Order: sequence, then structure tokens, then C-alpha cells
Amino acid sequence: MKFQNVDSMLEEIKEAVITDDASLEQFRIAYLGTKNKIKPLFSEMRNIDNEHKKAYGQALNSLKQVAEGMYTEHKDKISQAENNSAAQEIDLSAPVPHDLVGSRHPVSIIMNRMIDVFTRIGFEVAEEREIEEDWYNFTAMNTPDDHPARDMQDTFYLKGSLQQLLRTHTSSVQARVMTTQKPPIRIIAPGRVYRNETISARSHCQFHQVEGLYVDENVSFADMKQTLLYFAKAIYGSETKIRLRPSYFPFTEPSAEMDVWLGTETDQAKKLTKGTGWLEVLGCGMVDPQVLENCGIDSEKYTGYAFGIGIERSAMQTFDISDIRYLFENDVRFLSQFKSAQFT
Repeated sequence: MKFQNVDSMLEEIKEAVITDDASLEQFRIAYLGTKNKIKPLFSEMRNIDNEHKKAYGQALNSLKQVAEGMYTEHKDKISQAENNSAAQEIDLSAPVPHDLVGSRHPVSIIMNRMIDVFTRIGFEVAEEREIEEDWYNFTAMNTPDDHPARDMQDTFYLKGSLQQLLRTHTSSVQARVMTTQKPPIRIIAPGRVYRNETISARSHCQFHQVEGLYVDENVSFADMKQTLLYFAKAIYGSETKIRLRPSYFPFTEPSAEMDVWLGTETDQAKKLTKGTGWLEVLGCGMVDPQVLENCGIDSEKYTGYAFGIGIERSAMQTFDISDIRYLFENDVRFLSQFKSAQFT
């Protein structure tokens, strides 16, 4: 059955001209909006005979579907045309924009460089937890509760516990390895450590170390010196000279501090060495027999040496950084300077 008002509206919809987003929006408002032209036709339902109301309702629904179909069809066509136009406007000869590329942190640069030096001569990397037990951090390393050496390190203890703490050195890694592995042991332990110190340009409450440990039969002080000389030449140059000065650490005996010769020819060398020409770079020594016994290793059969290197000091010296706080502030302007660093 034909309905004149519906047929007229259908013809109007089919003849609508849609060429762009503006005319598409006008079509939507006219035939699909909240006050569209089709709505009044539904009001005419009350004037239709009961026997024709069903056919009239079907005709109106069909009319609405035609309007929706035209809207969707033209919307897709316009969108595709815009995409094709945008693609044609791309200048393929234009230079590629440079994305912001990250860089390694100066601490990571130096740490990775040191790890590479020691792994080349047989050391394996050992890593452990930063929240440590008192026994592994202190007692196993020959610093019991009443030992004065504990006063050398201000410790962060966990709230409500004097048995758990933030490790003050990566020597705790050495203790855990020695209690779980049998000699020969040849490891380096890189990682972050914590001490309750006042933050200033030269010190921080967190810093990084690379500690080394070698335990086997007949390990001597001369073995340690030769290893550290190799390390110094790899880091500071093939002509580097070193010296070992007597020192004290609770877990080594004898103990020493190692300096490298930078000379006094340059202003930077004078500044770093305070005019002496020598720069302190690490502490070392032969593992105290009591430490071996604490960890279940026969000190009559085995000997060993250990050393510890501060990463921040080396990073500051390598990159001429004047303030240690720069290394922990994550300022992009500061970190972006190290994109061209020739280290991995």
C-alpha cells in the first residue's frame, strides 16, 4: 500500500546531496536528529485506519533505515576521501623528525664497563637482595654486635627490626655466595647500597659498588695486586701505575687502599688528587680467615682476596661531574649529555 507522505519523504531523502562533512551533518540533523523530519510522520499514525497501521509503521521504519544507510554510506566515502587526500599531501622527501632517544645513566656506563673488565678474566656476576639480614651484612663479615667497626657505617634498619636492614655494602652478596657455594669462587657483586649519611655534593645516602671476591687454594696478595693492576690499566690506560697503602677493614687482613697515578700535569688531575698526583679508587685485602670460617669454608685449605670499588666516584671523575646529587635527580637536561658516551 502506498502512503503519499512517506513516499514524498523517501524521494526527498534519496535526492539529498552529500559532498562533505558539512552537508553530511545537515543530512543527519534533518533526518536522524532529535527533531528530524521523520518524527512527525509517526504522529500521523493516529489518523491511519487500523487495518493499514501495520503497513504504515513498516513503511516508516523502512524510511528511517534508508536515511541511516545513506548517512553511513556517505560518511565512509567522505572519510576515505579525506584519508586519500592526506596521504597525497605527505612530502616523502621531507627529513625524518628525530625522536627523543634515551641514553644510559653515567653510573650504569661505568658499572657496565667495570663488569666487562672483570668478566674478561673469569669473574662471574653475582646479585642478591638489597634488604638484607644483619648476619650476612655484618656478623658473617667479621663485625659482630659489639664490634667497633659497626660505628663506621650508619645503617638504615627496617622499622621494628634490628635484624633486617638496607645493605650497607655488597659484601653481603659475598657472604651469601660463600655459604652456598664451594671454592673455587670468583665473583663480582655490583649493586646499590645504602648508608645513613648527610646528602651533600660529595656524599649521598645511596650509592653503587662493584665488589670482587676470589677464594681458592693458594690465593696470594700478589694475585690480588696483579688483578687490580690489570683493572687499573683497562680503566685508566695501559701506562697506569698503582700503589697499595695499608688500611683497615674488618673482613680483610691485611687490608689496603689502592691509588692510581694521575700526575699533576693538568688542572683536573691536581684537583682530583688534591695536588698529590695519586687518586684513591678502591679498598682491598686478603679475606680474613674468620670470615671464611663464618661462611663454612676451611681457612686452613683456602685463602682469598676481596676488593670494593665505588661507582659514583669513578663516574664523577670520568665525566667531570662536580656534584654527586646530579646522579640521582634524573634531570633530563643532565642525562642527555651522555648519549655520545663511548661505553656500553
